[in-house]
Amino acid sequence: MQYFPAALQNLTDQFARLPGIGGKTAQRLAFHVLELPLEDAQEFAEAILAAKREIHTCGCCQNLTDRELCPICSNDARDQSVICVVAEPKDVIAMERSREFNGTYHVLHGVISPLNHITQDDIRIRELLMRVAKGGIREVIMATNPDTEGEATAMYISRLLRPMEIKVTRLAYGVPVGSQLEYADEVTLSRALEGRQEI
Repeated sequence: MQYFPAALQNLTDQFARLPGIGGKTAQRLAFHVLELPLEDAQEFAEAILAAKREIHTCGCCQNLTDRELCPICSNDARDQSVICVVAEPKDVIAMERSREFNGTYHVLHGVISPLNHITQDDIRIRELLMRVAKGGIREVIMATNPDTEGEATAMYISRLLRPMEIKVTRLAYGVPVGSQLEYADEVTLSRALEGRQEI
């Protein structure tokens, strides 16, 4: 038996598709949206659509931006010869909070994960290799999460970069193993950057 109108059930189902949102939370969010004035609900829907229309990946580092190049890549004060490789755009935010890194980034948009059917062809490794091949890069810092998939991805990329004769380093283990970069505090990330080692 269906207790709610189909439109409400559909809205609940859509919220439930978001990561970390269970059935009860999805239902609460759906009811909250119904209680919003029509103008607020319209603004909410427009914000989602505008984000989908306007945000894309940076032509250089693959981070999210609404311009051709993101603000970091287009900043001449950044050290363009050092690239910090991260798994997700949210990891760039975590690294920037440390205020210790003045280079550029490369966002992979995932890590190699055979269990989840994600291979090296599904993430932005090719773009990184093309970027390094153009020259002018002296160091690549592997800053993927210190878990099984992150380590495997870092090792795979370091093997691909080795023939290019550039320095490849890995964040030191100031970041707890099995954790996520986005949850690390500024001091931990700062120490991890300072203690990075060549791999």
